[in-house]
Amino acid sequence: MSDVTGLGAIGKVLGIANYRNYTIGNFASQLGMWVQRIAIAWLTWELTRSPVWLGVMAMADFMPNIFLAPLAGALADRIDRLRAIRLYMSISAAISATVAALVITDLITIEILLLLVLANGITMSFNFPVRLSIIHALVRHDSLTTAISINAIAFNIARIGGPALSGMLISLLGIGFAVGFTVFADLVFVVMLYLVQVGQGTADTKKEKPATNVWTDIVEGFRYVGGHPGIGPLLIILAFYSICGRPFIELFPAFADEIFGQGVNGLATLTSVLGIGSIVGSLFLARRSGVGGLTRLLIMNVLLLSLAVIGFGGTSIYGFALVCTFFGGIAIVMIGVIEQTLLQSAVDNAMRGRILSFYTLIARGCPSIGALAAGGFAEIVGLQLSVITGAVLCIALWVWAFLKRDTLARHLEMTRD
Repeated sequence: MSDVTGLGAIGKVLGIANYRNYTIGNFASQLGMWVQRIAIAWLTWELTRSPVWLGVMAMADFMPNIFLAPLAGALADRIDRLRAIRLYMSISAAISATVAALVITDLITIEILLLLVLANGITMSFNFPVRLSIIHALVRHDSLTTAISINAIAFNIARIGGPALSGMLISLLGIGFAVGFTVFADLVFVVMLYLVQVGQGTADTKKEKPATNVWTDIVEGFRYVGGHPGIGPLLIILAFYSICGRPFIELFPAFADEIFGQGVNGLATLTSVLGIGSIVGSLFLARRSGVGGLTRLLIMNVLLLSLAVIGFGGTSIYGFALVCTFFGGIAIVMIGVIEQTLLQSAVDNAMRGRILSFYTLIARGCPSIGALAAGGFAEIVGLQLSVITGAVLCIALWVWAFLKRDTLARHLEMTRD
């Protein structure tokens, strides 16, 4: 195992041309995604003024993962991953172009927007397992934590810059042109992927499985998760946190307007501060080498997120809410990066695409369930009590995980060649 840590570990990974080119394109795509996410959220709020519709729109974006991720993961273990990512990103760009055109021509309705967001969610359901699983083919195993953390840094720089850029584009040019920026950003990613070269026929780029069919592979993936003493509980932690703790993010538009009275600029600031916290967490993890101690760090951040969301939901003071959002950002990125790293470390290589598809199923699908539930509950008890209730449930999750910490670490913190 490499003993390179700190900034040296970051420089070592960025020195790999394939990984660097992938990261540049991925960053452009993530920036465009955040520009569009803010634009779509604000457009939904303008069209409906309803927290429920915010939850429904988030569900349309994320929910397809629940139904399609197992199929997407089985395909990811069989296909040429670079070619697949280029295809999926091109389709996503076409959908974004349609949204932009309808908004600019004032033909958009909430129903049409819902269908287009759903179509993009379906496309991304196939894209994300491939996108995650290819990282393992671009760097050495002992650099996985650093590589995944750098991806998280890029994602969260985009989380900061994207909302600010989106707010500026919406204010100056309108929502349609903000969404149009996403089309350009996705196409940049497609172009950069042509500069990434991974040896054909390797175990991590293209799979040949003539002896079984796709549906057999899917069943095999579920059995593998159910029988693994570390991966199964790890995914339970991710699912529970995603449903109960994370959905406060999808309610940012309502909080920014109704609770804090800050409008679209307040929404952009909340999202950017979340990204700043996430960058801090990502930089901390990027300086680590290996996987030792990650399980305990994961469990600690479940508690940190719970307390941050309780603070966010329990205040009407905008400045204090920003502080809570900052710490929530730290916890969210550390949970996500550690989950990915432990999964990639513990999983058998032949199962990598399928297991990472379960990760995306939960990480993208479960927040949609939580957002819909939180939005509906907010209509009854109010926005603040809704998110506080979810955070209190996450504290119960932390207690359960804390009691299992040694067993989980033994089965997850593995070293492979």
